[in-house]
Amino acid sequence: MRFSRFKAAVASGAALALVLAGCGSDSGSGSELAGSWDEIVAAAQEEGSVTIYSTHSPDNLEALKQAFEAEYPGITLTYVRGTDADILPKIEVENSTGSGVADVHMTTDAGWINRSFDTDYSAEVVAPSLDNPDYDRAESVLEDKFFLTSATVFGLGWNTAQVPEGLATPDDALDPRFDGKVGIQNPNGIPTYVDMYRKIDVDYGENYLERLAETNPRIYSSAVAITQALASGEVWVAPMAASNVLTEKDKGAPVDFALPENPWGVPWYSHVLASAPNPNAAQLLADFLITDKGQEAISADYLSVLPDVPGTGVPGSTVTAQDVELGDPDTLDPETVQEYQAQWEQLFLG
Repeated sequence: MRFSRFKAAVASGAALALVLAGCGSDSGSGSELAGSWDEIVAAAQEEGSVTIYSTHSPDNLEALKQAFEAEYPGITLTYVRGTDADILPKIEVENSTGSGVADVHMTTDAGWINRSFDTDYSAEVVAPSLDNPDYDRAESVLEDKFFLTSATVFGLGWNTAQVPEGLATPDDALDPRFDGKVGIQNPNGIPTYVDMYRKIDVDYGENYLERLAETNPRIYSSAVAITQALASGEVWVAPMAASNVLTEKDKGAPVDFALPENPWGVPWYSHVLASAPNPNAAQLLADFLITDKGQEAISADYLSVLPDVPGTGVPGSTVTAQDVELGDPDTLDPETVQEYQAQWEQLFLG
């Protein structure tokens, strides 16, 4: 398996000694980060709630909620799921107005992550689980703020009732009998999908996007929506389906998933927000995300940041989230993304 990705221009932050004091929110919530880790855990219980904004799958976020609340019965976890186009403006407004709602934010947007290093969006993450040798902090933490949380790999998805023979290569999804029955993502406002389209146009074969456009594909806002469309039979094939197709398969949906020779993947990074109204519970959630229990929930049918976590990973492979690299932020600035979107719309929408 080869992930045709390249290193982000951002460097992994060096492992620093934990600075547990003075990292709290300035949002005016009245809650501040406690001193020792034991004090943070106690303060998190007093805060009693934590909110995460994330682009991860709804199933996995619900599993995270159940697992976290089972581990910490006194704390309610609320998740808000959306695309980066939905969530990033919320983060910026909450920071600028000092009225934070979210405590932790999870994203795949390499350009936004890189640009945020020069802002005050993030608090230093102090979760002790980041120092687990299996996690490889030096490789997995950026600027002592963003920590690798999970990763997804995109491949070939299909509805087994309509396509019982399945797909073996990306070209199989271009069969003329699938006209109008191919599902693809709209990259509008989502640099991660811009990166995906640019990569598969190289790795999936000559003029792949031009040939894909000729199938009259149905366009969806996210990979999650495509998974649902495959399960319902609204579309029959998807050349860039997410691995959570396997979650629907486990539920009994008539779908299946396979990786092509050159799969495309993207990691999720999380950070504790400086505007977090519950800074202690935010650090506790950050820590839980990097535990085996947290990974079993958030990375089910995705790639875990820890080895040997049940229910995670790609069948037949030992690849982990650390094997999937962020896109190049220098090619994912807003102007470049907007220019690509115009080209994409011309190709797929005419």
